[in-house]
Amino acid sequence: MTQAATTIPTGYMQDARGRLIREEMVKPIDRTRDQIVGELVALAKRQSQALAEFKKRVFGDAEAFISMSAEEYGAKVGGAKGNVTLFSFDGRYKVQIARAENITFDERLQAAKVMIDELLAEWTLGARPELQAIIQGAFETDKEGNLNTGRILSLRRLDIQDPRWKKAMYAISDSVQVIGTKAYVRFYERVGDSEEYRPISLDIAKI
Repeated sequence: MTQAATTIPTGYMQDARGRLIREEMVKPIDRTRDQIVGELVALAKRQSQALAEFKKRVFGDAEAFISMSAEEYGAKVGGAKGNVTLFSFDGRYKVQIARAENITFDERLQAAKVMIDELLAEWTLGARPELQAIIQGAFETDKEGNLNTGRILSLRRLDIQDPRWKKAMYAISDSVQVIGTKAYVRFYERVGDSEEYRPISLDIAKI
């Protein structure tokens, strides 16, 4: 349910607890801080909207060009799968469109972990400590309680021939669920006459 915006009477300011405070009761430094924060947030919102429009334009133009290019050969591009790199005619610039699958695991991952834990308990005396650390670390969660899909899937590359381990790896593979895809776009400019390309950053922390 959307809450209606509170109308603040002239000559008052609203504090973080929702109370109305007369402006003359608010310290000048607090009023100045409030003004600066408000101005910066308004600027950030405008930039965020501009980036959203920029992203829409980039993907729209790129996908339209890819379809047009495919039509020259009588091919139809269906869906939004695959990664594409587009170069300028002189090779100075390139645009990369990439899509990554958003992967999660279903309840079969827990079955795999039970089997792995049983094997680790059995291997305690004979297994290399570094191998145990890799296996145990694969199921560690971050601060938000999320599993690292890359670490879990990397377990399948370990050369362990025990049939029970292989069964656990099959369970991990079967537990993988693709719940969506996320699209990324990256821009690059060639460095001088070299073969190296420098990213054109859209990350405010890297500009």
